Parts: sequence; structure tokens; C-alpha cells
Amino acid sequence: MAKEKLTKADIIENLHEKLGTNRNDIHEIIDEFFEELKYGLSENKVIELRGLGTFKVKVRKGSEKKRNPKTGEIVSVDTHGVALFHPGKELKEQVWKITEEN
Repeated sequence: MAKEKLTKADIIENLHEKLGTNRNDIHEIIDEFFEELKYGLSENKVIELRGLGTFKVKVRKGSEKKRNPKTGEIVSVDTHGVALFHPGKELKEQVWKITEEN
């Protein structure tokens, strides 16, 4: 599992250094981009980002016989959506080269 994290703040700083654009403008663009992703998924749309991958929603069937793993208690779970990400070919090829865990 990766030890280092790349946060939204790190991405904003990296873009600021590469592009010389105002940090606040970059922050606003990234926030709006994330809102568009969330809105699209909430509308059950498939979001395809070439070179990165595809986001989509899968509906998981509910059940009355699920078990809470912490307490062992039997609980009821309603049918619900789950956000999924499938990496694209380019991303798969890039991460395929990683051979050691950090």
C-alpha cells in the first residue's frame, strides 16, 4: 500500500507551479470539476475521462439478512447505489510498472 499521499492541496500547488495560474482559480476549477463528477454520478450517468478511466454507479440489491461485521448483529440493508471507477488503458499501463510496495 502506498505510504505517500497526493492531496488536493498538493495538486493545486503543482498546477500553480507548472502553469503560474492563481491558486484560488485552480482551487475553484478543481472544486467545480468534482461537483460535476458528483452531479453526473447522482444522475446515474457514466463519466468517461479518456486516458484516466470511467466512473459509473452500480446498484447493489438490498437484503434483510446482512450481518454487521463489528457486532455480528443481523441488519437490513436497502437497495443502494455504489460509485465505481474502472481505470483506462493508459492508467493501467502506468501503474503496471510499479513493482514494490512503499
